[in-house]
Amino acid sequence: MDYDQNMGVFEKVANKVADAAGEVIRGYFRKSFTILDKDDLSPVTIADRAAEESMVSVILENFPSHAIYGEENGWRSSERTADYVWVLDPIDGTKSFITGKPLFGTLIALLHKGKPIMGIIDQPILRERWIGMKGRKTTLNGEEVSTRLCSKLSDAYLYTTSPHLFSGDSEEAFVRVRNKVKVALYGCDCYAYALLASGHVDLVIESGLKPYDFLSLIPVIEGAGGLITDWKGHDLYWEASPDMRVTGYNVVAAGDPQLHQQTLNALRWN
Repeated sequence: MDYDQNMGVFEKVANKVADAAGEVIRGYFRKSFTILDKDDLSPVTIADRAAEESMVSVILENFPSHAIYGEENGWRSSERTADYVWVLDPIDGTKSFITGKPLFGTLIALLHKGKPIMGIIDQPILRERWIGMKGRKTTLNGEEVSTRLCSKLSDAYLYTTSPHLFSGDSEEAFVRVRNKVKVALYGCDCYAYALLASGHVDLVIESGLKPYDFLSLIPVIEGAGGLITDWKGHDLYWEASPDMRVTGYNVVAAGDPQLHQQTLNALRWN
């Protein structure tokens, strides 16, 4: 099955997957619910788990042969490998969600032979949905979007989720960039990348992102004309499988290629 011919079908199902998660999430937003701490002490809610289950059921109903890798439940497939793998993060920005801030997002990536061919950033409260697909321009609610030109760090608006998420060498590298930009802003999770794709922000820098945090962002940023790599400028890559360890990645996204290069030079990450 050649994926080029099936992109329309994949997109249709991905929209249903996002719709299913959104229905669940809207039901819990700004309501009282139990917050549990995972092994790494990050919070998870009943909403995260219920949203992931709703997403999984839509995918399995439509593509029983596809594998799924979800933040909450890991690998789902009777096989050890699959050409198509859906990578899901039901609520990226759980801390924003539990504090009632509508800047979290549902992240959906579809990988074909390890490469993300489709990515969705969905904000279910604001009802905004960015869709990136290989070989196509990124859209927000059906309208094409693009990053803006900003060739100098000194003109750039930078986002990161929190300066407290950096430590040691990565904190020093981030500060080198932060000291050069025009404005540094905090607290958006995946929504910052969506704003970058729409041309409202110039730069997003994060450390310790997991694969389900960034794989969906790649087609969205690239389809809008931006660049997203690790801090050395290498492509981001993660092979989903039942044995694969989920490690943290340092990620930099920029709307302008010159800005991306200047940022790598300032990070000096070797």
